[in-house]
Amino acid sequence: MENLEIKPNIGFGDITFGATQDEIIKVVGKPEETEKLTEDEDFYAIACNYWDKGFTLFFDGDDNSVFSCVETDNAGATLFGKQIFKLKEKAIIELMQKNGFNDLDTELETWGEKRVSFEDALIDFYFDHDKLVSVNWGVVFDEEEGED
Repeated sequence: MENLEIKPNIGFGDITFGATQDEIIKVVGKPEETEKLTEDEDFYAIACNYWDKGFTLFFDGDDNSVFSCVETDNAGATLFGKQIFKLKEKAIIELMQKNGFNDLDTELETWGEKRVSFEDALIDFYFDHDKLVSVNWGVVFDEEEGED
């Protein structure tokens, strides 16, 4: 996968939220590692790690799981035409606001990274000493109705 465009509320590059694992594999290839994630009996997800490509894709639901979240630390990732990992926190906030996302929240995580979130985009930017280290974004699906 060469297109590493972060698309808030839509997907990542050429893949869109809501796609099945089989559909994603046709575009991205097989993951290097797959992990089953369970927090309780009501939560089930699969993480497909593409270590060499610098991202992890998450799928929600036990039977017909669908693509719902991405995390990347790939330096080539872009957001609204900008190489996001070359930008500082202030520039990322301005870029998001310029593109209509304004529901901003920040927090210092227990492990030391600063999280800058835009709830209206369901996106989190993680910084270590003002250097962007990872981006996580996705969508929320209602199992009975589809995407919220």
